[in-house]
Amino acid sequence: MNSSISSGAPANRASTLDIRNHDRDLAGLTYVYPVLSRRAGGVSIGINLNPNNACNWHCVYCQVPGLVRGKAPEIDLARLQDELRGFLADLIHGSWMARHVPDGARVIRDIAFSGNGEPTSAAVFGEAVELVAGLKAEFGLAADAVPLRLITNGSLLGQARVLSAVRRLADAGGEVWFKVDAGTVDGIERINGVHLEPEAVARNLQRCALACPTWVQTCMFRWDGQVPADADIEAYLGVLEAAGLEHLRGVLLYGVARPSMQAEASRLSALTSDELEAIAERIRKKGLTVSVSP
Repeated sequence: MNSSISSGAPANRASTLDIRNHDRDLAGLTYVYPVLSRRAGGVSIGINLNPNNACNWHCVYCQVPGLVRGKAPEIDLARLQDELRGFLADLIHGSWMARHVPDGARVIRDIAFSGNGEPTSAAVFGEAVELVAGLKAEFGLAADAVPLRLITNGSLLGQARVLSAVRRLADAGGEVWFKVDAGTVDGIERINGVHLEPEAVARNLQRCALACPTWVQTCMFRWDGQVPADADIEAYLGVLEAAGLEHLRGVLLYGVARPSMQAEASRLSALTSDELEAIAERIRKKGLTVSVSP
């Protein structure tokens, strides 16, 4: 094994970061990876608790190759700590930014639990939150400048251990990006690959929003060339209303900027900026803040 990897420092194999390339292997580490995030607006340090490419959902737009059904494997917390400490040291005190990040984007925007599956499925998710929050403090990364984020499908928020970890995230000044892509049983099954009642999504979204500042993260696109139907958008808005609009920070609405690695990829195509903005306006009329990333 390369000594730089075993010490937690990022390997030198990474190319220049690009918003269209979210390769989890760019830094040569197991749990830690950098991406240039179009939504965060700079370098996002990803924490991948699903290096086995396992997720309890199967979203049609997912960019993870070899995605399988399942949950996170056993996590080596010592290795996670070693990798993140080494990576932060090189980003903040070393030359990694200058070597691999374009001019104008050389800023750490967040540390995000994301990766190749549902991060809350890791049995030690709560411990991982504690660990990352501690390292943020060790490197003097203020919560308002470099927030700790959880990007989740929210399906496990009914579990006490997950809800407790989300509250700890809030204590660390963090926030949640909670995936909601549809508002009907058929829509959720088609887009997210799970049979789930919209009422269950709304309940978990409300639990999350009451425990930690929460943004809804929504991907919209053409399916077989057709834009989202009015009825589908209304059903989606119904889920947000059922969760309690007053509890939500807003909506992060985005399109398909990178190719899906799933079998359904050929059925997806991007909405135009104007089409996304039109959907955003319908959400704004409900009183929510909306950020759009085509």
